Amino acid sequence: MSATNVEVGGGMPYTIHIGDGLLRDGALLAKHLRGRHALVVSDEHVSPLYGDAVVAALQSARADAQLATLVLPAGESAKTFGNFNRVIDALAQMGATRDACVYALGGGVIGDMAGFAAACWMRGIDCVQIPTSLLAMVDSSVGGKTAIDIPQGKNLVGAFHPPRAVVIDTAVLRTLPPRELRAGLAEVVKYGAIIDAGFIDWLEAHADALLAMDAAALSTAIARSCAHKAAITERDPLEHGERALLNFGHTFAHAIEVEQGYGDGLNHGEAVAVGMVLAARLSAQLGMATMDDATRLTVLLERLGLPIRIPHGLDADALLARMRLDKKTAADGLRFILWDGIGRARIVAGVDESAVLRQLRED
Repeated sequence: MSATNVEVGGGMPYTIHIGDGLLRDGALLAKHLRGRHALVVSDEHVSPLYGDAVVAALQSARADAQLATLVLPAGESAKTFGNFNRVIDALAQMGATRDACVYALGGGVIGDMAGFAAACWMRGIDCVQIPTSLLAMVDSSVGGKTAIDIPQGKNLVGAFHPPRAVVIDTAVLRTLPPRELRAGLAEVVKYGAIIDAGFIDWLEAHADALLAMDAAALSTAIARSCAHKAAITERDPLEHGERALLNFGHTFAHAIEVEQGYGDGLNHGEAVAVGMVLAARLSAQLGMATMDDATRLTVLLERLGLPIRIPHGLDADALLARMRLDKKTAADGLRFILWDGIGRARIVAGVDESAVLRQLRED
């Protein structure tokens, strides 16, 4: 099975493997199992599709391994302490040792939750991320951010825990619902918006191919996105500086997600699309960039079938209150990732709340 590899360097290096059919590559999956214990964590949507294949592949390559599986509820609303505890209980029941490995088979919710459990069990065991959504492939599976949600906010409890490897099987995208494909494309667009203006040109030229799930176009988009995230996280693994650029649009997005209720309304990628539009317009309002750039981004997102406006019924003041608790807020006030135009994002601290409210109320 041929694969494209993207290397992530730094203090805890790992490889992102990208290719067709990798879920059934037992040698590749088992390569990252240092001990005998392996826990495959998935959800009720993904497990029936791919769970047996992953377990069979691991067993074929490591007959001596002790394998267990755990199937959790699907969706953002499942990213709770209760389900985190279920992962910990499964590790305890199998007697997982320090050289055990958690295989996170699913979208971003499973990756975050299983990764956080791996970070906590015995102060940290290996985790192999096997993302099955486009959004997870290009974003949450890479970089080692793990977390769960609490009622006060999204991803407020978590840890940085780089994976031992990321295995991206592009074949699974054939079963991805169109809405989930579009949600992933929002995060793909983000890389062009923050660091690679030429990528925006490419996305505009290949939008139709991406929506038609053209294999070559999707593979290129995934590899290019992963390469950007790998480079950024290698330079700034704990988000003390440059890595924060990856949050372009996310301060708005997380406020929308929390205020609407997890599992209702916009999904994460859709909320990020809205958030990027708001961030671009806020940049123009503050005189940092032109409205033409904001319009160009908006047109591309619309062309990819993504929402560009805050859902009806969400209160601007309530959204602002959510932003004050966001992880990206600091002692100097609201902190946003804004831009000086396409491909040139930067961190802006102490943003005037009245300017933010104007965007929330005008949208």
